[in-house]
Amino acid sequence: MSYREGRFWQPDVTVATVVVRDGRVLVVEEMVRGERVLNQPAGHLEPDESLLEAALRETLEETGWEVTLTAFIGAYQWKAPADGRHFLRMAFAAEPLRHHPERALDEGIVQALWLTPAELAADHARHRSPLVWRAVEDFLSGRRFPLQALTHCP
Repeated sequence: MSYREGRFWQPDVTVATVVVRDGRVLVVEEMVRGERVLNQPAGHLEPDESLLEAALRETLEETGWEVTLTAFIGAYQWKAPADGRHFLRMAFAAEPLRHHPERALDEGIVQALWLTPAELAADHARHRSPLVWRAVEDFLSGRRFPLQALTHCP
């Protein structure tokens, strides 16, 4: 498909947060096509929402944690082999502020977990996509960009 041919294509734009507390990474266990998989708190950008707002919203909805974003880790492009969908994921570093354990988690989320990087890496077969470990690996290596690298023009 090409815009030059009069056809329009776009990837799924998603956000994800890498939240670390006491050396552990916040992940969600979720049901996807009948399987329990691991992912960062992540989801789709919604209309009229900035990338930063989406990251904060998705983290709260999927984990019950309010966080503060501290840095932009990077943009990741991936094509899912199962269905050919293209994803453009914006990953953010965040620090936890407060937990709301009474809050119901998004549909499909089984539970939020705090795993060590070693535990997460060892369970790579259950990662929802290769983007899960790549963002954590980049975070652990010190990759950080200022949040001001992203501009929302309402």
